[in-house]
Amino acid sequence: MKTNHWADEAAAKIIFEKGEKELFTCASGITPSGSVHIGNFREIISVELVVRALRDMGKNVRFIYSWDDYDVFRKVPANMPKQDELKNYLRFPITMVPDPWERDANYARYHEVDVENTLPRVGIFPDYIYQAEKYRNSDYAQGIRKALEKCDILKNILDKFRDEDHKIQGEWWPVSIFCEKCNKDETEIESWDGEWGLSYKCKLCGCQEKLDIQNAKGIKLSWRIDWPMRWEYEKVDFEPAGKDHHSQGGSFDTAKHVCKDVYGWSAPITFRYDFIGTKGLPGKMSSSSGNVITLNDVLNVYTPEVTRFLFAGTRPNTEFTISFDLDVIKIYEDYDKNERIAWKMEAAKDETAYQKEKRIYELSQVSIDGKSPSIEDMEKPHQIPFRHLCNLIQIADGDIDKALTDAGGDLTPKQISALKTKAQCALYWIENCAPEDFRFRLLPAVTTEEHHTETRRHGEHGEGKGNSTTRSLSDIEKNAIRILRDDVISKIEEFPDDKTCATAIYAAAEKAGIDGKALFSAAYQALIGKEQGPRLASFLRTINKERLLSILKDY
Repeated sequence: MKTNHWADEAAAKIIFEKGEKELFTCASGITPSGSVHIGNFREIISVELVVRALRDMGKNVRFIYSWDDYDVFRKVPANMPKQDELKNYLRFPITMVPDPWERDANYARYHEVDVENTLPRVGIFPDYIYQAEKYRNSDYAQGIRKALEKCDILKNILDKFRDEDHKIQGEWWPVSIFCEKCNKDETEIESWDGEWGLSYKCKLCGCQEKLDIQNAKGIKLSWRIDWPMRWEYEKVDFEPAGKDHHSQGGSFDTAKHVCKDVYGWSAPITFRYDFIGTKGLPGKMSSSSGNVITLNDVLNVYTPEVTRFLFAGTRPNTEFTISFDLDVIKIYEDYDKNERIAWKMEAAKDETAYQKEKRIYELSQVSIDGKSPSIEDMEKPHQIPFRHLCNLIQIADGDIDKALTDAGGDLTPKQISALKTKAQCALYWIENCAPEDFRFRLLPAVTTEEHHTETRRHGEHGEGKGNSTTRSLSDIEKNAIRILRDDVISKIEEFPDDKTCATAIYAAAEKAGIDGKALFSAAYQALIGKEQGPRLASFLRTINKERLLSILKDY
């Protein structure tokens, strides 16, 4: 049994506390009030990693994901189109709000589809439950009646965690009702007949009706009652929650009492997961404000495996940041190191460290059967460092196929496919996220006079991916470029590694009578029209020799 990872520890705790069962149920869920952001995804993948751990232990597991799409539409997120039209549907159930993009059946479904179409890319395949459908089908009629029968018990549980100023005053009901006529929840419950009859009056349109709980479509339990009711209904054994829900006296505290005292079910095993920050893109994540980073945004920059690695390699109760700036390179380097250790291409400090890294790597891999693939069943990967891949792509003017061809190596179709995915992420990052001084484009082969006219044109018009610091070279610098061309580039194939090439570059600088830093600056100006660039020795050894010579031929 694998128990050296937090997901394995959580799985072992579930089995110990819930006992051996034919089926374990693990749950997650969200209200599709707006774009589902990467912070919400932390709960989804945290559950999925525990589900995998249980399955790796040979257990039968059901992974359910609830769309709380019968919640009230309270606010129009700032990133939604048709703002004025959407405001007409405030206080409606989210499923009765129209899709402003006119793509899906309703507003909620639009956001659900986006997530459901993206999760398979990271190997996550839950069973989806749609709460609007469950409520409208009266599947929770018995749970609603039980809440009404034990209204006083519920009131005492909720008041237990409130100070005197916030305790429930006067008549209180554990349910709300969407008006049958105007569809809004601005209603007052007038009476309950002790059985299945519930009467209400709408404060907006004046509608008055007596509903039969067994078939009424608009009755909904309040959040702190709804959640534990569903734990019992679905027989949930495990569900984590964010630290806001896990705060003292928060919704989880009340829900576990409601679950036990009202519905007769022991609350699921849980843990707290922390928030996620982002770096390199502006703003704080919030579905209601519309300023969000989604899973799809992350997958534009990180491969599915690296995306999973970010979460599998971090304990859920630890806050961390997903970067879109230069730290992207470091994150890819961390993943590559984890991969090398898992494959024993690089030694771990000891066996315990090896087993930990191997387990993180296994959990980071995309799987379609819900279990973690083992190293023995995988094909050995071919690594190209992310930084080097970015250089290859820019040297190839964004042509991924050419960049991978230039990288060399006798690769299998699976290795090529993995590298193409990584290269697509690299290209997106270069074009949309990378800092300006990281971007470059090799200059065309033209005469010296045309060369500097061309570099100035690129700088003035913003072409050439960041060629914006061009300047004319002095005669001393031009001479140094000629020496670099004739003494280093013309015989670049003679240098077996970057170190020997770098030694030759410094020798060229000494021969030209300038220091190495000055030669580097001149070389970058001549090749990419910038003061700085990739490590010069590696850069020169990566570029086709004839292309370099053609760029520098007229110096």
